Amino acid sequence: MKIWGRANSINVQKVLWAADECGITHERTDVGGAFGGNDQKWYLDMNPNGVVPTINDGGHVIWESNSAVRYLSAKYAAGTMWPNDPGQRSDADRWMDWQLSTISEPMRICFWGLIRTPPEKRDMAAIKRAAEDAGRLFGRLDGWLEGRKYVGGQHFTMGDIPVGCFVYRWYALDIERPDLKNVRAWYERLTMRPAYAKHIMIKLT
Repeated sequence: MKIWGRANSINVQKVLWAADECGITHERTDVGGAFGGNDQKWYLDMNPNGVVPTINDGGHVIWESNSAVRYLSAKYAAGTMWPNDPGQRSDADRWMDWQLSTISEPMRICFWGLIRTPPEKRDMAAIKRAAEDAGRLFGRLDGWLEGRKYVGGQHFTMGDIPVGCFVYRWYALDIERPDLKNVRAWYERLTMRPAYAKHIMIKLT
């Protein structure tokens, strides 16, 4: 399987983590950001949105990171990462969608403000507000995780991957955070997974 995208992109990280969890041998090519290439015809022919990642699995091209995680889980880890039970699968699915619709924006403000903006240009008031919003939103996840080891129940599923990428940044960024015991316990479980340590727990750039 081929993956196009830079390793410091959170969306590429989702796919790399999922691929390793599924035991898929893959080849990654740096594209996007400082590497460029995502505005070139050869790339746009695969992914008309011009963003990363894009994957090619035996001739089948997939873009949109959460869709790629679902695809890999369904094809290579059905019954585990892709729950067979529709109810359990909906639990995993909804937190994948929650990552896109809810937690991404405040975390984007924190990340870009603190990591990709020079100190003299940072809007610290906006970063503080975003951190507070993220803390409140992660509080919802904390409530859901009461009595659960993972977002989909008692076992690791595809649902842990998108939010798990963001929770690493949540703990790695220099921001104030509420004490969320269930989120912390879940995060610590994720840190024990080799693929998480390899692809997610890296220096923020």
